[in-house]
Amino acid sequence: MQEDTQIYYFAVATIMGALIGLEREYAHVKPSKELFGGIRTYALIGMSGCISALLSTLHMSAIPLMLSGTTLTLLIAISYFTETKKGKLGMTSQVSAILTFLMGAICYWGQIELAAAIAVTITSLLSIKPETRNFVKKLTDEDIYAILKFAIITAIVLPILPDKNYGIPPLDIINPYNIWLMVVFISGIGFLGYTLIKLVGAQRGIELTGLVGGIASSTAVTISLSERSKKDSKLAVPIALAITMAWTVMFIRVLVIIAALNAELAKTLLVPMVVPTGLGLIYCGVLFSVRRVDEKDDIDFSNPFELGPALKFGAIYALALIISKAAQLQFGTTGVYVSSTLAGLVDVNVIALSMVELLQGAESINLNVASQAILLACISNTIFKGVFALSTGSPELRKSLLPILLIITVSGIGMIFLL
Repeated sequence: MQEDTQIYYFAVATIMGALIGLEREYAHVKPSKELFGGIRTYALIGMSGCISALLSTLHMSAIPLMLSGTTLTLLIAISYFTETKKGKLGMTSQVSAILTFLMGAICYWGQIELAAAIAVTITSLLSIKPETRNFVKKLTDEDIYAILKFAIITAIVLPILPDKNYGIPPLDIINPYNIWLMVVFISGIGFLGYTLIKLVGAQRGIELTGLVGGIASSTAVTISLSERSKKDSKLAVPIALAITMAWTVMFIRVLVIIAALNAELAKTLLVPMVVPTGLGLIYCGVLFSVRRVDEKDDIDFSNPFELGPALKFGAIYALALIISKAAQLQFGTTGVYVSSTLAGLVDVNVIALSMVELLQGAESINLNVASQAILLACISNTIFKGVFALSTGSPELRKSLLPILLIITVSGIGMIFLL
């Protein structure tokens, strides 16, 4: 290894250690608490990890690293027992010191990006102590059980499902893993919103759910929040705002995906996609102003984990995929429009990616056909979400969402005829 490379690794280990130490020193000095270790201590710990890895590499033995790590652990243990005699039971600083040592060793082995990510993660976790404590204090038994249920369907059920298609056309479109992934996704959106609500309050949490959830799945946001509106009718306007934001972000998301794969197609779709996006943003502004006047943040929210609605959507999702595939097989070129409209009911991304593939493949279609198919998918998806929200949401939600549903549908159809 070149000497300048080694110096670089030692510098990174020292700086990353100092970053963690900076947070520790600030956290202890601010409330005037006794300090376990600050900037200098953690910088030295990071450097010692790097030196230990160097010695182990030179001697082709793990003994130097193990001896250094053991010595540091003993020093930390002595410090911990000393503090416990004074009534201090926390050991966050001690654990972070051990991780800093290991991070320094990783630096010497050339994993700079990983080491930096570990250091930033450690610093972030250390700095959010007040927020995490406040969040935990707000949890109930219902929340804990719901989290465990969500963990089961995500970490246990999902991995064991086969990730392959079964049957003959059009049934060969069915993939158990992908369908259950959608179920997990919808449930996850509910948890995202609930967590944000716990952290920042009912209204702001709902609005952030619409923005963040719309980037991932506006359908999941619509399903989750529409069900919620019946239980908390006073939040109808914030929920309508979140759903409208998710619908609007969907157009932006699709355009970004296409631009990354086919700039020419994205250019053709730019104006047709910007028009409904702009109208959606304007309506978001209207709902936001109404929300600011009429709503309050002090509304209780129960845990949103409800597997029933997610399972129903999973069944609808599978059925729509089968119908879409059958239409494409039956109608050929015309099936591009039919399948786009049908598949768009549940997944716009699939249509966007398939149109890019058709443009570049042997069975080529022209830009206008591809653009119209994608717009059809976006409009049918919006109509599906709108019908679902209007049929399952509260009367107040229907009143707030109907205008934007009509606006996006009419403007989108108009853009199709202009292509």
